[in-house]
Amino acid sequence: MDKIRFQQHIQQLQPTLRQQSIARPSAPTSKQSFSQELEKATSSHQLKISKHASVRLNERNIHIDEKQWQRITDKVFEARSKGVNDSLVLTDQAALIVSAKNATVITAMDRNEAKDQLFTNIDGTIVLT
Repeated sequence: MDKIRFQQHIQQLQPTLRQQSIARPSAPTSKQSFSQELEKATSSHQLKISKHASVRLNERNIHIDEKQWQRITDKVFEARSKGVNDSLVLTDQAALIVSAKNATVITAMDRNEAKDQLFTNIDGTIVLT
């Protein structure tokens, strides 16, 4: 009999659990796919110039106008969309090594200096004339 009373007393001490509604985040209402959202988020479409490349451009007196930078940028992002990570970009006046993956110009040299060079560790070339 004491055993029954003890069990009843324990049951009375245990908290009763109530069903609670849990707020869940709602799904995005946008109908765009993940890849479209990712592209939109990463499409700043700007090339950065590393400190090293900036020094090389200045030392070698290489001047690239805004229109040419835009062409280079567009082609680098196009190459990146096709899986290119590191590219050689050749223009009339310069040779640039660009990390398409990081959208960064790594180094630069004028075309005369680039004539006898061997370029390694690139997986794409962009020729702009």
